[in-house]
Amino acid sequence: MDQQHHIQIIYLGSNGQTTKRTLRPLEIVGDRLKAYCTTRRAPRVFLIDNILAVELVAQRMEGAVC
Repeated sequence: MDQQHHIQIIYLGSNGQTTKRTLRPLEIVGDRLKAYCTTRRAPRVFLIDNILAVELVAQRMEGAVC
């Protein structure tokens, strides 16, 4: 979290549906992850037990040629 990397998660919502979200984690408080959700473009709180998968999002290097 100190490096401000983005992660992608698969999250089980309270309605039983799964969603894929891209987040910038801010802090962990108890059993919750506070993060900025780039998918919803807003701060969100996620129950850690409902996070089914986590993947680090590769950061593009500035000036890189693709």
